[in-house]
Amino acid sequence: MTVRNVLDIYRRETEEPREEHYFHYFPGGKRVFSTEEFFERTSFLAVGLGKLGLKRGDRLMLLMDNRPEWHMVDLATIVHGAIDVPIYGTLTPEQIAYQAQDSGAKIVIAENSEQMAKFLKIKDQCPDLETLIQIEGETAEGVLTIEEIIDSGDSDNAGDLFWEWAAKVKPEDTLTLIYTSGTTGNPKGVELTHANLVENVLPSSTRALIRSDEDFALEFLPLCHVFERMLGYLYMYVAIPKAYCSVHHVADLLAEIKPTVFASVPRLFEKIHDRIQGKVAEAPAVRQALFNWALNQGKKAYPERLAGRRPGGLAYKLADKLVLSKVREGLGGRVQLCVSGGAPLPQFVGEFLHSIGIWVIEGYGLTETSPVIAVNGATPNMTRLGTVGKVIDNVEAKIAEDGELCVRGPSIMSGYWNLPDKTAEVFDEDGFFLTGDIAEIDDDGFIRITDRKKDLIVTAGGKNIAPQPIENEIKRSIFIDNVVLIGDKKPFMVALISPNEEELASWAKGQDLQGETTEELSKLPEVISLFDDVISKTNKNLARYEQVGKFAVLPLMLSIESGHLTPTMKVKRRVVEKDHQDLIDGMYEK
Repeated sequence: MTVRNVLDIYRRETEEPREEHYFHYFPGGKRVFSTEEFFERTSFLAVGLGKLGLKRGDRLMLLMDNRPEWHMVDLATIVHGAIDVPIYGTLTPEQIAYQAQDSGAKIVIAENSEQMAKFLKIKDQCPDLETLIQIEGETAEGVLTIEEIIDSGDSDNAGDLFWEWAAKVKPEDTLTLIYTSGTTGNPKGVELTHANLVENVLPSSTRALIRSDEDFALEFLPLCHVFERMLGYLYMYVAIPKAYCSVHHVADLLAEIKPTVFASVPRLFEKIHDRIQGKVAEAPAVRQALFNWALNQGKKAYPERLAGRRPGGLAYKLADKLVLSKVREGLGGRVQLCVSGGAPLPQFVGEFLHSIGIWVIEGYGLTETSPVIAVNGATPNMTRLGTVGKVIDNVEAKIAEDGELCVRGPSIMSGYWNLPDKTAEVFDEDGFFLTGDIAEIDDDGFIRITDRKKDLIVTAGGKNIAPQPIENEIKRSIFIDNVVLIGDKKPFMVALISPNEEELASWAKGQDLQGETTEELSKLPEVISLFDDVISKTNKNLARYEQVGKFAVLPLMLSIESGHLTPTMKVKRRVVEKDHQDLIDGMYEK
């Protein structure tokens, strides 16, 4: 079957019916839908939305955690040729109002009364907003429930109507508007078509090597982010069963869900690394030695696996049985493949995951590129640690004179919503999209991203410094959750250190240090000395102009809630710098 649009991708899933295909895990329980039940509710919902007046080109805004209804709403919207506008649950009413006004959203579907309250607060500011629909919980006056919409669309021919409408959706039709984080101004709506996503799913699927009869996927990264969104369609394309759960609950539910494949941003993988290493550090010396021996055997073995050979040898088999398999049990015990994206994966974390027996493939892309530009592969000789892999088959890449990576292909966005001037700024005269990232391409075609172009630091002495590699080296310490280097137009580099509160508190307790909070601990000379050792060790391997001259320990971890991290856990450098300007000025004044 020719795949023209996302509905064609979904149809492949319906053609391999299962009694248990969609799982929704949450604290204290789970829900399960068969392939048929999911389609029935989706088709009824599509008919119901049609009765509300949803038509081609209309915008529907959805706000909910990962759950089966997310994809039901998505499919029931786009089958009309309408456009969905997914947004993050962490947005404030004011931020939502801007995106609702800019997109001209006509219908809103929110998860619960708490999220719906945001829309009730701003409804009067959004003249296009006509209908409010809620998934669960008590509804306020004027708010419909999703069950009412589904019931209104209940009919014998709903399924036939669904596929009849789906056939009319064109590849060039806009599928979705996904708003950027807006750290340097108002968020921009990235306009992605059906063709954009289809042309990203198909070539990406050849790198993942997922098999429908063996795998079980987990979707916990927010589906409103294009990374998990594309993977959700990829799972549909290969027709594997999948589980949904909230990113807030995944740590507690992972062992119960037992996925074979899932995607994450690097921060989760870093936390897995830190948690395991933290437990090892607290173990008796004999167990520490056993773990380190087993990990060393894993380090020797994983290059064999990457080359397509089965690791052999009695030592490795013993290490895997006694130690490494037990470590993997913490991730459910069945994980075969992890996909890392959204930010650079520190190489030492990738090496660690491969060493404990988990194949992680790092990829790279942006919202504007649907998102995959390049990705390593789960096939022999297609993964090279420290790189983001090779470009997918239908994407061209080149390096500009200033080192910026530029790409061209059918998965590149059609433009920014209602912003033709902004759209023109990000394409060169040959139609290549300017990624904003500095990169290198080796002789074998593997791409290494060195930093964001706008994050490059130019010191007062005129030296160019890429902060991310240095920050990743500093973050090797389990006591450091995040670090932000500052030094643009300054005589030397300084660092803002965001401590790992859990590991720091545990270490401080073992040292009998007095301090109840992270803020109190961060001021103790013993803690300052702990971080000074980390900085000193890092500096030894850096050129003099790259070395960190001074550092300050922040009183709290950077977080999404504080406004210092994006929903995919990337640091908002400009916000961090602005909010801690006094601390930065103090380091330079002294």
